[in-house]
Amino acid sequence: MNSKKKYLLLVPILVFAVVIISSFILLREIPIKRIQPGSDRFTLIPAGKFYFNSFVDCNMAEAWIGDTFRIFPGKYGEDPLWGYARDLKFADGQNADEAFSSASGKFTEPVMPANALPGSAGLHGAVWFETIYQDVKDKSGKTLFAVYHNENYPATLPYDSLTGEGYIDLNWPQGLTGAHTPAAVCRIGIMKSADGGKSWVNKGIFIEDRQPHMILKPHNTSVTFAGGVGDPSAVASGGWLYLFYGEYGYPAHYNAASYSPELERSGQCISVARIQLADLDNPKGKAKRWDGEGFNTPCDGIGVPVHSLQIPPQEGGGPASSPKSKFHWGPSVSWNTHLKSWVMLMAKSEGPSWKGGSIYISFNKNADLGRAKNSQDWTTPQLLLSRPGHTIWYPSLQPMNSAEDIANKNTCLKLGKEARLFFKDMHGDSSEYVSEFIIRFNKK
Repeated sequence: MNSKKKYLLLVPILVFAVVIISSFILLREIPIKRIQPGSDRFTLIPAGKFYFNSFVDCNMAEAWIGDTFRIFPGKYGEDPLWGYARDLKFADGQNADEAFSSASGKFTEPVMPANALPGSAGLHGAVWFETIYQDVKDKSGKTLFAVYHNENYPATLPYDSLTGEGYIDLNWPQGLTGAHTPAAVCRIGIMKSADGGKSWVNKGIFIEDRQPHMILKPHNTSVTFAGGVGDPSAVASGGWLYLFYGEYGYPAHYNAASYSPELERSGQCISVARIQLADLDNPKGKAKRWDGEGFNTPCDGIGVPVHSLQIPPQEGGGPASSPKSKFHWGPSVSWNTHLKSWVMLMAKSEGPSWKGGSIYISFNKNADLGRAKNSQDWTTPQLLLSRPGHTIWYPSLQPMNSAEDIANKNTCLKLGKEARLFFKDMHGDSSEYVSEFIIRFNKK
């Protein structure tokens, strides 16, 4: 073959290579358009896939125990629909990357409290650890409080007329595994560990919705929850633990004859409550929900959600009990030391069973969440990532193995200029908890 023909053959190859390299450079840093005027800027940077090797179906709870980074993913306890679970385990590393890279066989099962029989006092239903608060008074770092998501059914928590706790199996909505199965109710509780998370003691439920706020047949057709509060993320500010959570109950006494989808939507979906850090050892009845003016509503009363995080009706927003509604849920909150701002990630439900293919982000510049209406001052959620055809949820920002992250002992609750974006990605027969991007925060 003569040199001219060789040259002519090489030209398209070289052009193709230039295009590929240029495209790669352009894709390395993708600035996300600021939808909310005046909000903080950020850049999403594609990175190699970082797979997590154990079961995750919640926020990732974690803490530094001395110089050890410890994570607590998974699910524990009784569940009539899915079976008894023992997937709540912990793994260690010298940094976040090492802990997240742990092989499935390297996870350790902690000592957990046993489930109590229906009708008796104790732990009922399954639990997921969503946030770890580390008691700053314990210099060893071993005193931990886990904020957990708890799910029950009329069978595991039957109604008790004396206490008002539990649920009545009448006109109960459908669950996730078929028409004959019941929907769950979520609650939020506290567990304590004095040995760095190797064993736990249940301190009880500290925020919940009672039977009158359950949304029943014929109106509840979403195949999600019958009601309740769950999917929380908790951060400490000024002597308080602020709990951002999903609100799925009816903001009044539910009655099929007077049910209003507009009223239901108005009371959902991301809300906030708080409890004093000093009360975490004995939390039952101590939390207060936001009522529109302050934290004045009892832990089992009717609160008011964060209005800026609600999806307006004209954009498809609606009640969580409808399979056609859109709403944000599953908040994950962190303090960003670079921006001097709170950052919240959330999933977006766009169909039954929480299905949705996008992740959103919001900011709150107020360090003190207890002052005035600071806890409500969140920017309108911006699209962070869209993956059509997939269901993506439980997004979280995680530290890396950088010298800064290690020196500052950053966790999902406190982060700097850069962090890994993790989320659960479900498509086809695949379900994985994965990171494919690093997010870089840029000061305005």
